[in-house]
Amino acid sequence: QVQLVESGGGLVQAGDSLRLSCVVSGRSLSTASMAWFRQTPGKEREFVATIRVPSDTAYYADSVRGRFTMSRDNAKNTIYLQMSSLKPDDTALYFCAAGAVQLTLMVPAQVQVWGQGTQVTVSS
Repeated sequence: QVQLVESGGGLVQAGDSLRLSCVVSGRSLSTASMAWFRQTPGKEREFVATIRVPSDTAYYADSVRGRFTMSRDNAKNTIYLQMSSLKPDDTALYFCAAGAVQLTLMVPAQVQVWGQGTQVTVSS
């Protein structure tokens, strides 16, 4: 059974940095496209970043491009989201997601497995 466990969320001030981690068990990263999504109350879950396998090409939402960097460590079966220059608008519950290989995972309907989420709160 595939499981995704996120960590690293917290309360920070605007302009600070934070790194989220997602440990994957039950499936090798080389067989899955991985992504980060986020959601705030009353809104739909939105795409943040993804890395396509096997090209390792990363794609970002316009709202985070240049501030967030997604990476993967296949040896640790872990993906990361390095977030810099955080803004109050980045406040959300952040989810790790896995989908089929060779897929640009940008739509919630494409996700095969979700993590439980980690809360990021950015104060102004």
